[in-house]
Amino acid sequence: MKYAVILGDGMADYKLPATGGKTCLESARTPVMDGLAPKAELGTFRTVPRGFKPGSDVANMSVLGFDPAKYYTGRSPLEAVAMGISLGETDVALRANLVTLAGEGDYEQLTMADYSAGEISTEEAAELINYLKKELDCDEFTLYPGISYRHCLVAKNGATGNELTPPHDISDKKITDYLPKGKTGAKYLAMMKRSRELLRRHPINLKRVAEGKNPADSLWFWGEGTKPALADFTAKTGLKGGVISAVDLVKGIALLANMRFIPVAGATGNYDTDFRGKALAAADALINGGLDYVYVHMEAPDECGHHGDVAHKIYSIEQIDGVVIKTIKEELERASERYCLLVCPDHPTPCELKTHVSDPVPYMIYTNAKDLGNGAKRYTEDEAARTGVFVEKGYTLIDRLLQIK
Repeated sequence: MKYAVILGDGMADYKLPATGGKTCLESARTPVMDGLAPKAELGTFRTVPRGFKPGSDVANMSVLGFDPAKYYTGRSPLEAVAMGISLGETDVALRANLVTLAGEGDYEQLTMADYSAGEISTEEAAELINYLKKELDCDEFTLYPGISYRHCLVAKNGATGNELTPPHDISDKKITDYLPKGKTGAKYLAMMKRSRELLRRHPINLKRVAEGKNPADSLWFWGEGTKPALADFTAKTGLKGGVISAVDLVKGIALLANMRFIPVAGATGNYDTDFRGKALAAADALINGGLDYVYVHMEAPDECGHHGDVAHKIYSIEQIDGVVIKTIKEELERASERYCLLVCPDHPTPCELKTHVSDPVPYMIYTNAKDLGNGAKRYTEDEAARTGVFVEKGYTLIDRLLQIK
């Protein structure tokens, strides 16, 4: 049996006035999922355990079968692993976003205009981070360039327990009440302020403003954590697994679990990603690459949710349906494989809220080996909830999937 998990990050939503009281899943044209649903098991599951903040780190860990209560040590350390950063036992890693702050005057009175600095290119961002390194790196702190707006700060002999707010949680809000607090908070805030002084007049940002783009005019620190460890996926499941994703967070989880990371040219982490390229890479890994299980992560619906971009969120869902699921299904059937598909989000990212929530999410398990139908007509939030199937401990859903042989 071959297993493919098709994960639309943040795909679940709330009903929207802009779509006539429907969710993005309900509004999207999804003929492939609609065709699978009557013969599939649908239900809901809790990916974010009670007491945890609703992040993609915790949620993706759950979907992959790892109990966050046992394994989670923070978000940024997972990304640091993917970036090739070696963390010491007493190091603390933090996500360092390049953001756009709006307004003039005191830093504390500015507004979070864009948590991604207009989806700044990796090349531009690398130049800005390397510029900041010359001013901000010291014996205690080191900046590392990453992808697009996502970067890393490592604090030597650092302290955890600081109050740090994800910038995507405060879009369009004044940052006054969300500045770093705690043992290291004052140092982080000082670095953020200094970064704004340095970045505002950098030629890259002057050019971006002239082109009508959002400048990357400040660092923003969040997601602190310490050196992580995960169980070996093959030892845990008996399967050889692989992961396809454009974001370091999911890549880091894969590497820690000794899963194969499968790079795809053209994978961007947004709605312009190469959906077909990801699907073909997943199918090839299962058919010809010696893998039993592939986790295909698509960030696009989440990014659109954070921007309140309903149209492109619907578009992304339609691409996941009509390109990714369709291609993987057809390729596996062409190869005469017995297969099982799990389709789900990691968490909802409602367009109206522009941030994550902890609500349970809908899942669909389909196999060409037998009929699993439990009364659902489509893959939507309401249809999944209507079946009455609910998995409280999200990290156990993988057991439900892998019992299908």
